[in-house]
Amino acid sequence: MARRLALITGASAGIGAAFARIYAAHGYDVALTARRADKLTALAEDISLRAGVETLTIAADLADPAAPDAILAELAAHGRQVDALVNNAGYGLTGLFAETDWHDQKDFIQVMVTAPSELAHRVVAGMVERRFGRIVNVASLAGLMPGAAGHTLYAASKSYLVRFSQSLHLETANTGVHVSALCPGFTYSEFHDVNGTRDLVTRSTPGWLWLGADEVAANGYEAAEANRPVCVPGAPNKAIAVLAKLLPDEWLLALLASQGGRFRNTRA
Repeated sequence: MARRLALITGASAGIGAAFARIYAAHGYDVALTARRADKLTALAEDISLRAGVETLTIAADLADPAAPDAILAELAAHGRQVDALVNNAGYGLTGLFAETDWHDQKDFIQVMVTAPSELAHRVVAGMVERRFGRIVNVASLAGLMPGAAGHTLYAASKSYLVRFSQSLHLETANTGVHVSALCPGFTYSEFHDVNGTRDLVTRSTPGWLWLGADEVAANGYEAAEANRPVCVPGAPNKAIAVLAKLLPDEWLLALLASQGGRFRNTRA
């Protein structure tokens, strides 16, 4: 195929769908994967009509350890290789750690840590060999700060993606492969709808802290093209990230302890 292919996980809505549109607008064919086949099909048809590129849809649940292999096998069956990978799939798991079911936490780790690591591992060697590749790991501003009560593994998983991206960025230096971690703050998407905190979070945060999914994805695309290892979109988020580096963890933990209940449905 003449065009390069971008694989986007969690592509059915929000930041993932925005990334799909951006890569298509830049001439990439796009492979879209998420759990909801109907939304993937509708997005694929819209992208194909607007951008004139080939779209592939693969319904898969990354909580299934077999999913990364199945996704890449499907692409191989179409004779395609991954030139750009956007590890975007993710969600929040609310509740105190001791009161949650371990199987839910295990699935969370699979989706948030293991699957993006495996997908990157499976495609990066080919990218290096072809002297071209883009890997965007969608992390979070939370990954640059101490962890808070509730959503216990969320900040930990996002911090992992940041450090993983930084290391892989160094390992692929001067190979034509660019690796970036995208660290958005509050973003208008389905994230808070899925975990049932939309009304709570919207009431608790000022509008100027929120960014649109299109703006976040555009920042991520530009960061990957510029080969910046970490991208924090939005001036307020950049200021928060700087403060998180400068202030002692004890201060930040105290702040999170006093304010964290505003953003979760838990008694923690």
